[in-house]
Amino acid sequence: MQPDNFAPGEPQPATGAEIKEFTAFAEELADAARAVILPYFRAETAIAVENKLQGGFDPVTVADRAAEQAMRDLIARKFPKHGIIGEEFPEKKSRNGFSWVLDPIDGTRAFISGLPTWGVLIGLVQDGRPLIGVVDQPYIGERFIGFPGGATFKRGAEERPLSIRACGQLRDAVVSTTDPHLFEGKEAQAFDQVRVAAKLTRFGYDCYAYAMLAGGHIDLVIESGLKQHDVAALIPVVEGAGGVFSNWRGGPAFMGGQVIAAGDDRIHAQALVALKRAAS
Repeated sequence: MQPDNFAPGEPQPATGAEIKEFTAFAEELADAARAVILPYFRAETAIAVENKLQGGFDPVTVADRAAEQAMRDLIARKFPKHGIIGEEFPEKKSRNGFSWVLDPIDGTRAFISGLPTWGVLIGLVQDGRPLIGVVDQPYIGERFIGFPGGATFKRGAEERPLSIRACGQLRDAVVSTTDPHLFEGKEAQAFDQVRVAAKLTRFGYDCYAYAMLAGGHIDLVIESGLKQHDVAALIPVVEGAGGVFSNWRGGPAFMGGQVIAAGDDRIHAQALVALKRAAS
């Protein structure tokens, strides 16, 4: 029988059993990435850093590529029909609507600086829509998992639900973005309007800021210029914890671009007043 909200012939949503299986497998991928990456972090012998961006600095290391390759190998063996969209290697097309979206080290600048605010991002999308997400910080052992209807925090033997905190007014909000120089022109003006209105702004946390939002410690994360591999894992974690994730117009942000994550939909709406003026 077709679900009421799906017409015959349309892709069907993942079943509860599939979601459970895929979530467990996402954690297997995170474990594999941890094992590969950790020997390189704060190693006595500095690892070589390659710059991928001419005229700027977009670093990549052997740890990035080795971790993504390890995850790709596991996916190919377990789910050969699933697609793979990664930051470091070419896309593998899906044959069944499911694709794994991988960012082996989100925050490579933090990684090469010895700062534990980078993370492994593992997302599963179905027909382009984020379904399951894992944000894993291997060095401090924290894992944030998002899935339809919920989100979970794990560290060692500790496991508990993730939940955003209520924040009805922008003046009471803690705001974060990765770099104070991320925005230019109208974008910078729009972000400054939100920043000045907020209680506190913190910079430099990459994916970890979104995890802290899902955990009820940060209220808003605002960024621009993101790619699909930057957001696919974050959306299920934020939304599973009760938060909101959109573009600067308030629409879907599945492919990245200008994004805003909020714990409370009231401050999401307040921030959009400024951001919509700079939305592209």
